[in-house]
Amino acid sequence: MKPAIEIKRVYSPFLEKEGMRVLVDRLWPRGMSKASAHIDQWAKDLAPSPALRKWFNHVVERWPVFKKRYLEELKQNPAVETFLSEHKSDKKIVLVFGAKDEEHNQAVVLKSYLAKMFEKVKSK
Repeated sequence: MKPAIEIKRVYSPFLEKEGMRVLVDRLWPRGMSKASAHIDQWAKDLAPSPALRKWFNHVVERWPVFKKRYLEELKQNPAVETFLSEHKSDKKIVLVFGAKDEEHNQAVVLKSYLAKMFEKVKSK
């Protein structure tokens, strides 16, 4: 059974037992203490490269190109394989992000990519 994957803003209220909380931003969220973030793992290596993050800058018009470029980065990122291996037994993973836009951020792309990759791992 592959893990269920959800995404959630780090600033949203924390719900106990919501799953393995993984921060997927390269930078720590502003104004958030480590205690109040309730993060189990900080997977900054899964985040977009600094150059891609700065280029995107949460400009919605750049979203289609950002998704494509970020997927290309993920396909070549060895941290993905490590993440899959570490979390294949988890029941639920919550990808936590800091962006205000809940529809146009790296966690959205990463969620669908990881779901496909977990499918491949389970089918082997």
